[in-house]
Amino acid sequence: MPPDRLWLGNAPMTWLTAIGIAIGVALVLVAIRRVVVNRVRRFSERTANEWDDLLADILTATRGWTIAAIGMLVGSIALELDGQARSVVRQLVLVVVLIQFGFWLGAAARTMLRRYRRDKLEDDPGAATMVGVIGFLVQVAVWAGVLLLALDNFGVDITALVAGLGVGGIAVALALQNVLGDLFASLAIVLDKPFVIGDFVVVDDLVGTVEFIGLKTTRVRALGGEQLVFSNADLLSSRVRNFGRMAERRIVFTLGVTYQTPRALLEEVPAIIRAAVEAQPHTRCDRSHLSGYGASSIDFETAWYVLVPDFGTYMDVQQAIYLDIHRAFEDRGIEFAYPTQTLFLERS
Repeated sequence: MPPDRLWLGNAPMTWLTAIGIAIGVALVLVAIRRVVVNRVRRFSERTANEWDDLLADILTATRGWTIAAIGMLVGSIALELDGQARSVVRQLVLVVVLIQFGFWLGAAARTMLRRYRRDKLEDDPGAATMVGVIGFLVQVAVWAGVLLLALDNFGVDITALVAGLGVGGIAVALALQNVLGDLFASLAIVLDKPFVIGDFVVVDDLVGTVEFIGLKTTRVRALGGEQLVFSNADLLSSRVRNFGRMAERRIVFTLGVTYQTPRALLEEVPAIIRAAVEAQPHTRCDRSHLSGYGASSIDFETAWYVLVPDFGTYMDVQQAIYLDIHRAFEDRGIEFAYPTQTLFLERS
């Protein structure tokens, strides 16, 4: 065959044969992947074992360009290539396989962390909170390993590169101070657990339930339905009131009766209030005393506890206590005070 009809030492017919082999191998691998994934998915739906779900997720993460690279490697066997060209092909395919390996590990990590978060969310919200940070660190470790292996495959001195990254990392850290501040704040939230997913928190005048704790922000669902987004660093520097950790709720209230109330009835008021509190479930009365003489009332201050943190239960119990006190005052003729003034007119 004339030399002008050769390309890299191979005739056009040889190239067509190699291309046909590469396409054929790729099509076969695509078909095999589809069949295997579908069968594993159907099998996983019939079993309680979750390892088959993990296998299906890993196989689904197989990229099309990986299959194309394998087809190219097989097709290159039909070509007559010199040692350097064949080495380049093998290196490129190896890099593609390393990248695909990174996708497989990433898919496996996401699946396992998602399952862990689902299982722990109800029993241990604090453990579920760690999933986002752990997932990020795993992804960074996986792709850093892939990058180093790929560079090593091309003959790059990894030792010198790692030393250079240490110097460059300082410059990057200085340029990304805010981002890194939020990242370390998220690690502090995960490790120290000032709040976890599902806790009801108050930040300044904003209230809501923690929905998500990410690497940079924490998202809280407000009572009005909107989502509040806090920077992790700003959130940790704020005063956070965590009602999710409340074991019991202390309530202090004051009520006043009129100055016309006889002393004998005044002596009964603390006992009436205490009986109303102790008659309700999940309560403990701390104290009830005549606390002072107001401008238009004789005041009684009472402190009591509701022994469950649920806000709805607290409101129900408080309502029942107030109604019992009102009923007892009506039976004894005790009148609640309200702001009044008495004017004395003297004729000159």
